[in-house]
Amino acid sequence: MRIGILSRKASLYSTTRLKAAALARGHEVRVVDYTRCYMDIASHRPRVLLGGTDLHFDAVVPRIGVAYSFYGTAVVRQFEMMGVRSHNDSQAISRSHDKLRALQLLARAGVGLPVTGYARHVKDIDGLVESVGGAPLVVRLVEGQQGVGIVLAETTKAAESVIAAFKQLDANILVQEFVKEARGADVRAFVVGGRVVAAMRRLAPPGEFRTDVPHGVTLEAVKLTPDERRAAVLATRTLGLDVAGVDLLRSERGPLVIDVNASPELEDIEKATGVDVADQVIAFVEKPLATKKRAEVAE
Repeated sequence: MRIGILSRKASLYSTTRLKAAALARGHEVRVVDYTRCYMDIASHRPRVLLGGTDLHFDAVVPRIGVAYSFYGTAVVRQFEMMGVRSHNDSQAISRSHDKLRALQLLARAGVGLPVTGYARHVKDIDGLVESVGGAPLVVRLVEGQQGVGIVLAETTKAAESVIAAFKQLDANILVQEFVKEARGADVRAFVVGGRVVAAMRRLAPPGEFRTDVPHGVTLEAVKLTPDERRAAVLATRTLGLDVAGVDLLRSERGPLVIDVNASPELEDIEKATGVDVADQVIAFVEKPLATKKRAEVAE
């Protein structure tokens, strides 16, 4: 099988591991910077080109960053027009990158979530804060990633100041309850083909509540409860994803999903659990497209 790994950098840990796993399973592999691809959008002969050469793959493994979501998903969609399989289709990737839309779809499906509020106008700040139960609360940028743009406001005054500052920058933000009982820890469940293949617990460093900061996070393998497994699988199916990292908080009312990542990193979870997650992903890519079971997601 000819597999294309769509990644900005061939040297990234996840990219190198996926490439090694594909080679070990006997496939031809090429890492392609999707931002350098260009497309010939024709009704009878759609093409994806790089440096003037047509790209021909049987399957692609998209590693599309949020910052390049629009163009990256367009490239994946063009491959789909050519009949090339992708373990996560372009529409599902777009859903997961739009955090507000993703939360709305998850809520409709009955997935447990932190109480979340969203508003556009600064005059609605008081009502927004009240809607999530008041301070302490978490303010996060809709477009934020890897811990950037996430602030814990411990008082109502602080929350109002942070929200007002973001609004002055015309930023889209979500306001969420602060789940105290999580004690600065979350759980990452790695789902492949409707099954959790690995899970780890992440504990934030002292003085920090975010678990996706670059340094100081403690990682350990963890056994999920049946409810946590169900929540992780339901979250991925709801967004139409087949491969995803689902982040959960352990709360008094059960698991709460805080994020679903369509291009989850492999380094931390492989090192924490000892599971060859890259091999699991490539094994799933090998399966015929006809065997995939995707949930129907209304647009």
